[in-house]
Amino acid sequence: MKNKNRKLIRDIKKDLDLYILLVPAFLIAFVLMYYVPMYGVVIAFKDYNLLKGILHSDWVGFAHFARLFRSPDFLLIIRNTLLLNLYNLIFGFPMPIILALFINEAGNVLFKRSVQSFLYIPHFISWVVLGGIVVSLLSPSTGVINGIIKMFGGEPIYFMADSFWWPVWYTISGIWKEAGWGTIIYMAAISGVDPSLYEAAAVDGAGRFRKMWHITLPCIRGTIVVLLIMNLGKMMNSGFEQVYALQNSSVRSVSEVISTYVYRLGIQGGQYGYTAALGLFQSVIGMILIIAANKTTKALGENGLW
Repeated sequence: MKNKNRKLIRDIKKDLDLYILLVPAFLIAFVLMYYVPMYGVVIAFKDYNLLKGILHSDWVGFAHFARLFRSPDFLLIIRNTLLLNLYNLIFGFPMPIILALFINEAGNVLFKRSVQSFLYIPHFISWVVLGGIVVSLLSPSTGVINGIIKMFGGEPIYFMADSFWWPVWYTISGIWKEAGWGTIIYMAAISGVDPSLYEAAAVDGAGRFRKMWHITLPCIRGTIVVLLIMNLGKMMNSGFEQVYALQNSSVRSVSEVISTYVYRLGIQGGQYGYTAALGLFQSVIGMILIIAANKTTKALGENGLW
């Protein structure tokens, strides 16, 4: 331990000028943007009034939490948040890995770059625009998908107003937008794999799929584990933009999540203390999930986040 501390001090002294340059960024990014706003957490324990401010609003203790846990909406939004994130984890998380593996195997450099560029484009499109595209594609009257169904003699399906189909297309649209962008990290990890491993495997007669399974995947396992832990930490946090862009009153029973509930009651309804309590509960559960996932990963022999 002492040797490690001495080495750390030596490294800091060696690159002291670079660490000094990091100080402004650290103060702005972490202190001002992350730690200072944490003072607002006290709103969850107060009957917050805009005119009185945070300091002079009346304390109510755990009243907001008691109301939250008694609310009939609480289990609904928790269930929907967890289910939508679970769908993304099961179907969305492996997709960038699969895409990165197949792109890496492409021999033509021009084709590889073209595919990568094509896959990256949806990431840069706002959910407001992308949500409109998805709704238009799935429209029962003018949508392309329903047009194909009607062409084969089927009846149009109201996808975005159906409680079964809405989560399906929510998951598909999320994969469409982010899968390509997610390949960047995995492609970078794959580029660090020792080429001699592939050469040795080729000598032993291994094909492309065997190389992917026995060489590429084990070599990028650490990256996969780290990203998996980070995704598990977001299990209580469904992206507001995607849900809000695709949501409608017909499917609120499967689409109302914590973020949209906080928006409706907190921003639109002015119930700041109540929704602050929900946000604090969400953050605590997310932290517990990250710690638990990290400990489990380290117990299985991986490095984890720390």
